[in-house]
Amino acid sequence: MADETKAEETTAETEVPETAPETAVEAETAAEVETAAEAQAEVEESSEVAAPAPAGRGRLQMKAGVVVGAKMDKTVVVSVEKTVMHPLYRRYMKQTTKFYAHDGANECREGDRVEIVSTRPLSRLKRWRVERIVARAEGS
Repeated sequence: MADETKAEETTAETEVPETAPETAVEAETAAEVETAAEAQAEVEESSEVAAPAPAGRGRLQMKAGVVVGAKMDKTVVVSVEKTVMHPLYRRYMKQTTKFYAHDGANECREGDRVEIVSTRPLSRLKRWRVERIVARAEGS
């Protein structure tokens, strides 16, 4: 009887299951398919649980400035001031840059303090839009 059990154990160990791959390439392919299936299952599970991520634009540039021109239709010129250090004299200077910004409602007037946000090119010079009017100009 002991001989029969040993024979059964050796045949069970040497038996190759029908689904086992015959070559190393088939083994790698089977492993890749199995991994891909597991990954797909995880993605499906996670997408059901979590809310979809908003299609973001990344971090938008924001600047604050004063409207210096509002004569164009739906466009304002915003002057943004920043301080920079002089490379040789190490003194701080004020540097002014003008940006053309989209004002769809034509709400801005000269002298208003506004916040502008970067956007896609709207025209040859416009790459900004007015986000909000921070303070109205005095006397208007």
